[in-house]
This record gives sequence, structure tokens and C-alpha cells, in this order.
Amino acid sequence: MNEYVNQLTYYLPELSKSLLESGEMLLYSTLAALFIGLPLGTLLYLMGKRPDTSSRALLIFLNRLVDVVRSFPFLLLVIALIPLTRVVLGTAFGTRAAAFPLGFVAAALYARLVEQVLLDIPEEVIELANTLGASRRQLIFQFLYVEARSGLVLTLTSVVVSMVSYSTVMGVVGGGGIGDFAMRYGYQRYEYALMYTAIVLMIIVVSFIQIGGSRLAKYIDKKH
Repeated sequence: MNEYVNQLTYYLPELSKSLLESGEMLLYSTLAALFIGLPLGTLLYLMGKRPDTSSRALLIFLNRLVDVVRSFPFLLLVIALIPLTRVVLGTAFGTRAAAFPLGFVAAALYARLVEQVLLDIPEEVIELANTLGASRRQLIFQFLYVEARSGLVLTLTSVVVSMVSYSTVMGVVGGGGIGDFAMRYGYQRYEYALMYTAIVLMIIVVSFIQIGGSRLAKYIDKKH
């Protein structure tokens, strides 16, 4: 026990740094899901409801793009995006560079989930909005998002939990994070107690995210 405490004390600065790196990657990927995935999923829903000749090609392209990003092996996606990451950020190494491919995946995952949540909205809601003469903006923000807000929160929670898992391999591009800590200081140095400590911390983080998202979704559903 004393040996474990000494190890943990010695590696505590690195462990704290790893937690901050994981938090930074989660923050950027969550923002990508909200500001790219949410509008993209809404666009897919709206275009799918009223497809026309002019938008059909765009709809097919966006659907294929989302499907490709979602189904692409993540580690290979990280490597494939290195040239683009370097162009956009000026570097392909570090925590922010690691968050770039995470953002791609988060946006694609959330876009598809948003589309599915919106498809579950009763048709009567759309008919009511049309009857009241709602504009496209009013339809989205005052009808669709209000009706689907609980589902949107739950699906975003699922995406963030998935990003915790994805972020564990970002040591490949020097992204750090708690998963990288578990590999470098735990597994590779045969300090298995440190590895299991990191795993327990990841489980705790995922649990807090899941509980927080579920409670928020339940709360706003009651306020509806």
C-alpha cells in the first residue's frame, strides 16, 4: 500500500496533466458536436423531409460523408487527417491537434443522432408550425429543438462518453490524456496499479457525464 501511495504521489503531476489534456480534448470535441453536428443533423433532417432535385445531390453527399467518418477506423482516421490537421492548426502534434480528428467524429456521430431524434418528432408538430406560418428559423428553434430537447441532450451525452473512449488512443499524435498516461506510465513500465488507477478515473468520469446528462434530460423534459 505504501509503495502504491508513493508511486501515485510521484506521478501525480503527470496524472493531473493527463486529466486536463483529456478534459481539453472532450471540450473541443463537444463544441464540434454542438456547433457542427447539430446544424448538420438538422440540415439532413430538413432536406430528407422535402427532397428536391436541386438538393438531392447535396443530401446524398452529406449522408455519405457522415457515414464514412462514423465508420472509418478511428486510429486510421487520425493518421489520415494529419496533413489537414497540420494545414489548419500549423502542427499535427499535441492536445489541440489530437482534438481535431475527435471533432470530426463527434460532429458526424451527433449529426446522425440528431437526425434520428428529429425524425421521431410527431408529424403534428410540423403541421402546427406550418399552420401558424412559422419561418424556417422558428420551426427549428421554437418547435423542433423544443420538442426534441430531451433526446438531444441524451444523444449528446452518448457522444461525449464515446469521445472519452476515443481520446484514449490520442497518444499516437502526442495528444496525451488519461489513456496515454495509463499506457506510458502504467502498462509500459509495468506499474499496473497506476494503469488501473487511470482506468478507474476514466470510469468515474464517464459515470459523472452519463449521470449528469441523464438528469439534465429528465429535468428539461419535466419543464416541457
